[in-house]
Amino acid sequence: MQAVTFTTPGGPEVLHLATAPDPQPTAEQVVVRVRATALNRADTLQRRGLYPPPPGESDILGLELAGEVERVGAAVTGIAVGDRVCGLVGGGGYAEKAVLDARMAIPIPAGWSFAQAAAVPEVFFTAQETLFTLGDLQKDETVLIHAAASGVGTAGIQMAREVGARVLVTAGSEDKIRRCLELGATAGCNYKERDFADWIKEVTNGQGVELIEDFIGAGYWNQNLQSLKVGGRLVLVGLMGGVKVEANLQLIMGKRLQIFGSVLRSRPLADKIDITQRFRRRWLPLLASGRIVPIVDRTFPLAQAAEAHRYMEENRNFGKITLEV
Repeated sequence: MQAVTFTTPGGPEVLHLATAPDPQPTAEQVVVRVRATALNRADTLQRRGLYPPPPGESDILGLELAGEVERVGAAVTGIAVGDRVCGLVGGGGYAEKAVLDARMAIPIPAGWSFAQAAAVPEVFFTAQETLFTLGDLQKDETVLIHAAASGVGTAGIQMAREVGARVLVTAGSEDKIRRCLELGATAGCNYKERDFADWIKEVTNGQGVELIEDFIGAGYWNQNLQSLKVGGRLVLVGLMGGVKVEANLQLIMGKRLQIFGSVLRSRPLADKIDITQRFRRRWLPLLASGRIVPIVDRTFPLAQAAEAHRYMEENRNFGKITLEV
């Protein structure tokens, strides 16, 4: 099969198409003829040598995929050759074929393109687990979503809107903020033009927010703590702004703050199966009905994976970047 590979870590230019062995399924896996995959920040980190795949996973990039089942493992039931599925994988999406645990295979809604389906698993799973499973977001609460123009951000805005929460966002341009408002956000702050903690104080009348979903880490630490109301929750999803902080424990204790960390790729298979099933019960029907939608910014051919990575690292996208295989 053809797959995007690299031999030396580095910039987007190290990515190239090459021949790779076809994947072999275990008894509980299916082989998917991949028609589309999607980019994630984890892919760019792995390309740079900073985020190796978990043990036992493919070293080919790609954490989600959509395509047609080509082969089923001996223990697989309820899935047939030819079924259109999408799902989360630990690696291997940037290829013509990949293996997927059958218990994590999600049926693609009727009428959807493969690019739409490939844009779902990683971001909707992440938004589900951070905003609801960990963050316990409730109706009438206020949530601040950072990096709101990202795939996770655009998914999270819609999901929070559906439960009746008030959604505040940060993004890097007025156009991105406008598009977030169209998805259901209440108000947005251009982080390049003003301090978001001051803005939060203004728009919440000094109260702060119940929940923050953060992808930046150290760079936003102090501002995040200032922006939470008493009893607020902070969920750390990414570390794009650094990994080490000096913590004001008195502030954390005095405001009774709760701080959570979340990763998806390295979690045990049993956890990922549970996450998939939660998603299928609560959110897949809303996606299938069109009440919430995957936001696809741009689709590149698989052979242009380097250009797609460069596009992502320039922060030009609103929503997901997908690759057509």
